Amino acid sequence: MTVTEPHVGATSNDRADVAYRQVRRNTAALLADPAADPDRPVPHCPGWSLADLVAHLVEVCARVHARIGGTEPAASTPDDVPVLLAEWEQLSPLVENYLAEPGSVDRYIVVMDAFTHELDLRQALGVQPPDDHPALATAMTVLTTGLARSLDGHGLPPLEVATRHGRWVLGAGRPATTVTGPWSEVYLSLAGRRTETQIRSLRWSADPSRWLPAFTWGPFRVPAEPSGAPGSP
Repeated sequence: MTVTEPHVGATSNDRADVAYRQVRRNTAALLADPAADPDRPVPHCPGWSLADLVAHLVEVCARVHARIGGTEPAASTPDDVPVLLAEWEQLSPLVENYLAEPGSVDRYIVVMDAFTHELDLRQALGVQPPDDHPALATAMTVLTTGLARSLDGHGLPPLEVATRHGRWVLGAGRPATTVTGPWSEVYLSLAGRRTETQIRSLRWSADPSRWLPAFTWGPFRVPAEPSGAPGSP
């Protein structure tokens, strides 16, 4: 069970279509930077270049488009970022209409994946996360729900997660400990982008050792080594 007490202006009721559109626009703006070499590696996604990251976002959008629109888009050009961005823009209206409908886990996962990769892109380019983002609440709903299930699977007591954007009690009952920190550090810890040492460096009200195994869940794995340069997102 996940109990959410979000900050005003960052609620799980925020529109998923608006959030997804903002991710797409932010991604295009970041890639317009001359420093955004398509071959530049993405440390949070080992083996991926910037072009690979964009190709993934377009592929996910195309799969959703095909599922709800009944037509399979033409194959992308994986190493041509401008072409990929144009394709993403072309595919997005139908997908955004789908995301504007009442929320579901599938819709939220699409937003969470896109937003997490926007943060990956920012890290690769040395651009700090934004102070706020319309996708944050929806993405946090997915991540906290996933971690709550992982806590249950490990037989661990409830955990409270807190940032300036809200507080989430993960599990049923009174939380045994609270973890807090900058929202981006908490988010990246939930999304498999922070090492055990980095997760420990968040502010914990008790020794976090027993909760750390739960941070590996679903598609997310706690990395053995830091993936970003010091001071990067």
